[in-house]
Order: sequence, then structure tokens, then C-alpha cells
Amino acid sequence: MARSHPLPVDPLAEAKRQWLAHGWTDAAGGMSLVVSVMRAQQLLLARVESTLKPFELSFARYEVLRLLAFSREGRLPLSSVVARLQVHATSVSSTADRLVRDGLVSRHKHPHDGRAALLELTPEGRALVEDATDALNREVFGDPGLSEDDATDLVAIVARMRKNAGDFADPRPQPEPLSP
Repeated sequence: MARSHPLPVDPLAEAKRQWLAHGWTDAAGGMSLVVSVMRAQQLLLARVESTLKPFELSFARYEVLRLLAFSREGRLPLSSVVARLQVHATSVSSTADRLVRDGLVSRHKHPHDGRAALLELTPEGRALVEDATDALNREVFGDPGLSEDDATDLVAIVARMRKNAGDFADPRPQPEPLSP
């Protein structure tokens, strides 16, 4: 999605100029923010997908594998995967089906809930996600295209937006231990 020949004018700045010229001044800043973030997401996703292509992974498949690899035993209930990735259960289920088909994940009945599924990373899945993570760290995450200070600021700003949207809450304070 990155252009080999940059445009002579920033189309998002031009869009904001048009918003202002049409009298939509109250919405111009918000439009500029939304479209800018969406374009940045396109650019970042294109880099991620290009890096994952040799591994025959989409970002959704990578996320499921990485989450399972981070778990203590390499397995999680499907419902936990859905909650932690914050995507619809149908999306995770179809992604899991493809990972099972490719031998990267196995699906089992949950030992305590017969209606629930348990996803477990296979040794092949673990090796693949480690290799893919090395590539992402090297080719994308190590240099996301912003200075470290800008990246830190942007993450904090987006985190506030996500929190305000109800994406997460501050962790509850831990109780003080009881005195002896």
C-alpha cells in the first residue's frame, strides 16, 4: 500500500481543506483524524501482511498462534481467544478451522465444559509462529516508521481513545496484604 512515487499533495490535508470549504468545520478535525488513522492502519497492515506472506499466515492466523504460544501450556479455550483478541467468535472459529486444517493447531473438547472448544498449539504451529515473530520483529516492529518518542506518544493517545470507547478498564488496585 506504500507508494513508490509519493503524491505531490497530501490527499488527507486536501480532504480537510474541502471539509472546511464546505462549512463542515466542526467535523473537519474528526474526519482528518479518522481517515489518517485508517490510512496508517492500511500502511502498517500491508507491511505486516507482506512479512507474513512467506509463512502463509494472515495477521489473524498469526495472532491466534502467538496468543496460544504466550499461554502457559500452549492452549486456551476458544472463548478466551475471542475475548483476548477482541474479535467476533465466528472470525476466530473460522481462523481456528484453517489452523487446524494446516496442522498448526489442534481442537479438543474442553475438559470441564463439554460445549466449549479448547485450541492447542502443535509443535509445527509453535515453530512457525516463532519464525514469523522473528521476521515481524526484524522487518516491522523494530522500525514501525516513527521515532521511539512518537511511537510512545501515539500508543498512549490511542490507548486513551480505546479506553474511552470501553475497550478496556484500568486494572483494579490489588488489596494490601494482611499484616501478621
